[in-house]
Amino acid sequence: MKKIPAKLITAVVAIILATIAVNAQSHYLANLTVGVKAGADISRMFFNPGVNQALKPGATAGVSFRYVEEEHFGLIAELNWVQRGWKENFEGAPYRYSRTLNYLQLPILAHIYFGRRGRFFFNAGPEIGVLLAESTLANFNPAEMATLPNFPNTNRMNVQMTLKAKHRFDYGISAGLGAEFNVTPKHAIAFEARFYYGLGNLFSSERTAPFSGSNSMAVSATLGYLFRLR
Repeated sequence: MKKIPAKLITAVVAIILATIAVNAQSHYLANLTVGVKAGADISRMFFNPGVNQALKPGATAGVSFRYVEEEHFGLIAELNWVQRGWKENFEGAPYRYSRTLNYLQLPILAHIYFGRRGRFFFNAGPEIGVLLAESTLANFNPAEMATLPNFPNTNRMNVQMTLKAKHRFDYGISAGLGAEFNVTPKHAIAFEARFYYGLGNLFSSERTAPFSGSNSMAVSATLGYLFRLR
């Protein structure tokens, strides 16, 4: 039998090793995905001193950009419109008051996922926001609270109903859990439940101010559509 040249064996082994290395490095192909989403949220404020509240319903919608380079890990940037605020609890008195705060919000999130055709994921990271507008809905004039019959003025804070936002910039931390299902290789739908805790104050927190803290909290549920660009 003719002897196989050593150089040929070396070349074949080198090609095999190179192929294995390339396959190991390209086992997961990076992808870029864009998406849109919409849903509902509930929110409240953490006031210090405390304010008797109920959860306020609102809406949210936005667009997202997701880049995944490593298997099970990626990054997400979003641009969202969100409604936050609070709803006063008058404990049976015939009065209603709620404040709606409309924000333009930018979260930057780490994206950790498991699965292929169907994914379960965890998103977490910081977000910043800008207050676009605020509005109130009430069945009384907050400026005339002192003259209203049977208005609960004792043992509760009421000044927040007449204060306007002092700080239009907000920042905080978001974390969410969800699931994503591929309809085709490029199209998917996703559901996410997310929690936000604000670190910035809505009102002034100076020593002479009524509140030393006025930060927000919200929980949202959204349904989204995702399209894979590459």
